[in-house]
Amino acid sequence: MRRKNKKFLKKSKTELLKKYIIITVAAFIYAVGVSLFIDPNNMAPGGVTGIAIILSRLVPVSTGTLILILNIPILIFAIWKFGLGFTVSTIYATVLISTFTNILAPFRAATYDRLLAAIAGGILSAVAIGVIFKAGATTGGMDIIVKALRLKLPHLKTGNLFFVADVIVVTLSGIVFRDIDAALYAAITVSCASFTLDVVLYGRDEAKLLYIISSRPGEIASRILEELEIGLTLINGRGAYSGNEKQVIMCAMKKTMFPRVESIVKEEDADSFMIITSASEIFGEGYKSYFSERI
Repeated sequence: MRRKNKKFLKKSKTELLKKYIIITVAAFIYAVGVSLFIDPNNMAPGGVTGIAIILSRLVPVSTGTLILILNIPILIFAIWKFGLGFTVSTIYATVLISTFTNILAPFRAATYDRLLAAIAGGILSAVAIGVIFKAGATTGGMDIIVKALRLKLPHLKTGNLFFVADVIVVTLSGIVFRDIDAALYAAITVSCASFTLDVVLYGRDEAKLLYIISSRPGEIASRILEELEIGLTLINGRGAYSGNEKQVIMCAMKKTMFPRVESIVKEEDADSFMIITSASEIFGEGYKSYFSERI
């Protein structure tokens, strides 16, 4: 028993170290996108980083420092609302992003071609955010605000909330910089980042179809229904080797929901058998109407 505990603790420490190394590398990549592409070309692509870039033109404070200052009240709110355990890795990521952004700021821009900067900056920042998300952290800022708003207003879609926030910041950048081109290039950055983040987190498939075989099908099905409001079907099955009766959970969902379903399955039964397939489209209640999509 003691050997197993030591092995588990060693594995946990190794995984924790790996997690923070990944976050460190991703934070550096994010800072490269901001300091060498986005910031020096006067583009504010949304979120707290975009607000920090705008404010850095109005007050004598560096963009990296402003990113941290703006995130402090948000992080305090996150600790109060979601607990310290959820926020520790996010605090780490935010501090690193701020530090790396300041370190890289004195270097020249990688390019002053705004179109190239918008594309490269958007892709780099999105790849970094996606990697940080997969490591179990966030970059703070709008991620936390949107998460809190979704708890109060669950009928609002996450994507729509991010879109509205980005539009506001991009519009403000055009006003502050007095440069409509800057705002339009920032919009390109947002578009590139959105597409790239989607690919990093969920792949290119439009939807996911899951078959879950578990010793705890009731608990998993209950949490999916209650927490995510995703419809599912229970299929009666029998193990070919054991001959035991089993219930198989069949669940179709939009790809953006898959990481949350995967998390629930891991929490309830880490030994469950899960088959994940791609579904190009989902038609039916809560998704697409077959006829309206074809018009």
